[in-house]
Amino acid sequence: MANNKVVICGVNTSSLKVLKNEEIERLLRLTKNGDKAAREALISGNLRLVLSVIQRFTGRGEAPDDLFQVGCIGLMKAIDNFDITLDVRFSTYAVPMIIGELRRFLRDNSALRVSRSLRDTAYKALQIRERLTCEQKREPTIDEIAKLMEMKKEDVVFALDAISDPVSLFEPVYSDGNDTVCVMDQVSDTENTDEAWIEHVALNEAIDRLSEREKKILSMRFYDGKTQNEVSKAIGISQAQVSRLEKGALERIRKNL
Repeated sequence: MANNKVVICGVNTSSLKVLKNEEIERLLRLTKNGDKAAREALISGNLRLVLSVIQRFTGRGEAPDDLFQVGCIGLMKAIDNFDITLDVRFSTYAVPMIIGELRRFLRDNSALRVSRSLRDTAYKALQIRERLTCEQKREPTIDEIAKLMEMKKEDVVFALDAISDPVSLFEPVYSDGNDTVCVMDQVSDTENTDEAWIEHVALNEAIDRLSEREKKILSMRFYDGKTQNEVSKAIGISQAQVSRLEKGALERIRKNL
């Protein structure tokens, strides 16, 4: 990463554009009428949205290029299935679609790798457990198995857990033929909800539409904690101008949200 430039699937992410709401709505109407060029423009203009969503799924062993491509599939599904008659922002509809596509990809490609030595330990423990069960007509304790293996009880438990079938967060628990409910959907998380993520994405989109000077003013005011007077001296304009630009920027953000 250099100068905030990251290349994913041959795309320089720093150069990705952001479409305004009015342009997105216009392109969606054209797309619904079969305009392929408008559909391509919609895809290109929402790649930054895909990029922001896949950042939530990094660190899981998958290549960023693969996640980006899968996210783009979710974006295209969102474009093709979006109902323009509903009073819903496209990004509000698209983000869950992209997340769903990424979840399916991670579920289908999930694979836990266990070392050979750990597997050997586990299989030896299973053999001893089976032998003791036959001899004693009861299930042996972990302490008994560990004693025969001359190992710590904790090491035996760890080895057996390593080869047991894991319950994936993406494991389906219910399906009505259309939508599938996974284990992850049943786990409560009050901090990292899809709704909070959508709001975060929408806020970033709204900020991206501001001018560079407006972004700098908001950053200095709300991230650096500077007063309007300090900001005015730093960027060389009057405090009254800072106040006017700040109020205007906040108002546009509220309107876009």
